[in-house]
Amino acid sequence: MDLRTGFPRSMHVTIAGHAHVARMIDKCRAVLAGTEGEYIYPCPLDQRVLEFAGLTSEQFTAAVKTHSTDEGMAVWFAREARPHSPAELEAWNRTLLARGPGSPESAARFKQYLDKIDPSRTDITAWSDLQDLEEGRAVAFRPSNP
Repeated sequence: MDLRTGFPRSMHVTIAGHAHVARMIDKCRAVLAGTEGEYIYPCPLDQRVLEFAGLTSEQFTAAVKTHSTDEGMAVWFAREARPHSPAELEAWNRTLLARGPGSPESAARFKQYLDKIDPSRTDITAWSDLQDLEEGRAVAFRPSNP
């Protein structure tokens, strides 16, 4: 995967039921190939997902080296990740995908990125949606709550 000329998958794409894992696989493969461009693996968000799964970035990287397919990674991840109930996993994914800026500095950075991409999209409040918008994926308009 060459992230100098393309994008990793959306955080919304799941592997073994976990959001963001497909994106991590893409970034890890690119790092291993030396084609990550400006992408970072493991980034703080990757670390957060791995912590939830009870895995380290070293374990994940070794698995990506061993399993060249998403199917192989899905089997490995399902086997090695800390088990969670379907309700826990669904709640985790929902929280992860809805996560927005967590500090005033982060909020300023978020707004700066959003203004550069599409300042009319004041409905975008989550990093996952901002990434999708930046990478050219369709992001449904979310009307603000009254």
